Amino acid sequence: MADAPFFPGFEAMDVAVDDVTIHAVRGGKGPPLLLLHGAPQSHVMWRHVAPGLAERFTVVAADLRGYGRSSKPEAGDYSKRRMAGDQVGLMRALGHERFRLAGHDRGARVARRLAKDHPQAVEKLAIIDIVPTAHIYSNTDRRVATNLWHWFFFIQPAPIPEMLMGPQAAAMAMGRAVGEDGAAAGRAYAETNGNAEAFHAMCEDYRAGAGIDIAHDEADAGTLIACPTLVIWGAQSGTTGQLFDVPSLWRKEAADVRFESIECGHFVPEEKPRETLDALLAFM
Repeated sequence: MADAPFFPGFEAMDVAVDDVTIHAVRGGKGPPLLLLHGAPQSHVMWRHVAPGLAERFTVVAADLRGYGRSSKPEAGDYSKRRMAGDQVGLMRALGHERFRLAGHDRGARVARRLAKDHPQAVEKLAIIDIVPTAHIYSNTDRRVATNLWHWFFFIQPAPIPEMLMGPQAAAMAMGRAVGEDGAAAGRAYAETNGNAEAFHAMCEDYRAGAGIDIAHDEADAGTLIACPTLVIWGAQSGTTGQLFDVPSLWRKEAADVRFESIECGHFVPEEKPRETLDALLAFM
């Protein structure tokens, strides 16, 4: 165990789960709560929200496979099913068979699949600033394609995206950090995600999203998320709130769902940490 940068009082750890090592930070006391990040970020994106949650919960903020300080297998399985399994394995290794769960962006897609594949493990689920993947790929117009251009670029066969954009991975990762300490967080993102290995892993994540993930979604499309679910989105999010009718799409996904829009863009926990914390505490 070691101290966790950006998370005073938390401990950092690396936990072996099947074929990968999952990096996480843990702090607080109370019922377990797992936080999953977006792309091209890491657990660091929760730095302003996790300390407040840790006053009531045992908070685990983890890096997904392919991101942060977790393993990045070159030819690994980046389906959301496998990535969700990693996180279930992490929580079991920490002694938590059942837990609360919140995810943003790619982490929210993993969280959605985790809740469907492992309903016995998830007590409550919070989804932040996404709509279901299959809907996006099946309902693309010019505006969606413009705002979500990377969804169609990253899925191109290797090594096309890796060659064309991979050299800019560090700049892209740094540019995804917002908030008063955005520069420091950006450097942390670039350190772990701003290299060829990480960029390839991220592309594999998106490739899975356009392939095997859709097959998995189609196979259990009639199965609703069983646990209480909160959907939060940024009203000004160019990838979600400005493109889609968020509530109507999620009512088709969960049996018990509630909604909260926050006046910000896509990076909700970093742009509006106080509002995000309040919403999660009220729900969890």
